[in-house]
Amino acid sequence: MKAVFWILKLVFFLFALTFAVKNTDMVTVRYYLGVEWQAPLIFVLVVVFCLGVAAGVIAGLGHVVQLRREVSRLRKQTPPAPPHDGAAPSALSSITAPSRVPNVV
Repeated sequence: MKAVFWILKLVFFLFALTFAVKNTDMVTVRYYLGVEWQAPLIFVLVVVFCLGVAAGVIAGLGHVVQLRREVSRLRKQTPPAPPHDGAAPSALSSITAPSRVPNVV
């Protein structure tokens, strides 16, 4: 499974690399008050993509902080767990074997 992910990563990287090589034309980004910025198209795309990722992370950060506070509050309300002796509980520990098995033939 790891090999499949590495192959997919390599294919994605090669796709992005060939896209970058083919889109090196200079573009002008214009903003208000006559502000202009000239850069290669791929650079502009990468900057806009990174700004979008940052906006998404910031937008989701409030929800993450809220969930962490709730987890902290719930942990304070939960009583401590009993001490654990290290042995894994067995599902078969409550089942006892019969002393005598009838002969059914």
